[in-house]
Amino acid sequence: MKSNIIASAAVLVEFNKIQIEELEVPSLGRGQVLVKVEYCGLCRSQLMEYRGFRGPDKWLPHLFGHEGYGTVLEIGEGVTKVSPGNNVVMGWIEGSGLSAPGPQYRRKDGSTVNAGQIAAMSTHAVVSESRLTVAPAGLPPDVGVLFGCCLLTGAGIVMHELDAPLDACIVLIGIGGVGLSALMTLVSLKYSNLIVIDASQEKLEFARKLGVKATYLASDIEKSNSVLQHHGDIDFVIESAGRVETIELGFRLVRKFGGKVIFASHPPTGSLISIDPFDLICGKEIRGSWGGSAKPDQDIPILFSLLTEANMPLKSLIPKRYRLSEIELALNDLELGKVFRPLIDLRSGA
Repeated sequence: MKSNIIASAAVLVEFNKIQIEELEVPSLGRGQVLVKVEYCGLCRSQLMEYRGFRGPDKWLPHLFGHEGYGTVLEIGEGVTKVSPGNNVVMGWIEGSGLSAPGPQYRRKDGSTVNAGQIAAMSTHAVVSESRLTVAPAGLPPDVGVLFGCCLLTGAGIVMHELDAPLDACIVLIGIGGVGLSALMTLVSLKYSNLIVIDASQEKLEFARKLGVKATYLASDIEKSNSVLQHHGDIDFVIESAGRVETIELGFRLVRKFGGKVIFASHPPTGSLISIDPFDLICGKEIRGSWGGSAKPDQDIPILFSLLTEANMPLKSLIPKRYRLSEIELALNDLELGKVFRPLIDLRSGA
């Protein structure tokens, strides 16, 4: 059965090429939910997908976007977590509910376009129930997008994986969407011994406005070990810059016998990090983070309350908005470091 709904959607047809297409939305299967999407965000992972840095993509052509906010229009068989009319956060991190397969959308010529369990860069999206969370009361739609990926990942690292006392010395390398989310969470929880490293003076100034006293340009750090010279032992590093060099820098900076590096980003497929094995013997630890070990259904309400009570400037993460037809411009701006988190406004279509 056809849904008779035509969506304007961003389709990755090949690496470095996205087309805005009019697609027929498929009817719902078991565990699937139809969402009218209001906003969608872009992150570094999607930039890598667009550029082809994540390796071969067997699903091309496919819909784009793994974080969004919208309203439920219809639910499929077996769905109990959300109901028509619910405002929902859409995210790639799996929560409770049925895990339904990704749908296929149909073009006017009859050919099909693939989609994952969430593909939010579309005015209407068929999403797996497990990728939706009912939005907490009072959560603004544009800010709600951030809870689909970057806020959950950055805050999740702090809340679920850091296990650090409040007086720990913590370095953040890279404060894009994920890094800034981790920083806001640390400040909200009253961590005070914080150091921020980034390649952008603008982002460092933002960190200082949040109360961080020790900020360093990445170029300065790579030329000297001023962080170690001025701050002594570093207990933890959270790396989210997405470069081999910054992961390695984090591992060099943490102290022996208990220092820990957690990285939330991944450099291009095929990249390898180089570390001194003796540092592992001396008790340094390094690990990657899968979405901050977040549990969306439990964490989103808690995190929204925490950041709201701490008066964190969440809207500052999304200073610039783009139309769907400007998605490639948004990806380029993200790549050049011009924006923390590009926000695509889908309310008026393409």
